[in-house]
Amino acid sequence: MLAYKFDTQLLIEGEDLSEDAVTEYITENIEGDCLLAVGDEELIKIHFHTNTPWKVLEYCASLGDIHDVVVENMERQANGLQG
Repeated sequence: MLAYKFDTQLLIEGEDLSEDAVTEYITENIEGDCLLAVGDEELIKIHFHTNTPWKVLEYCASLGDIHDVVVENMERQANGLQG
């Protein structure tokens, strides 16, 4: 069984975005692993494994426009089902 069930991916488009600030907030406030926050001041790609993907989406939406959102259930995928 996986510790964190949902693979959460999205793009944040905005102004004055900071990879470091996003990484720090998510690490300190949302339980999960495998965090990647990569981009620049206008666009950041997020990849994070968590059991609470809605918290990631809510936080990221507070920073700018979110799009290309993907939330996949990795537990279902591991069992050969569609995630």
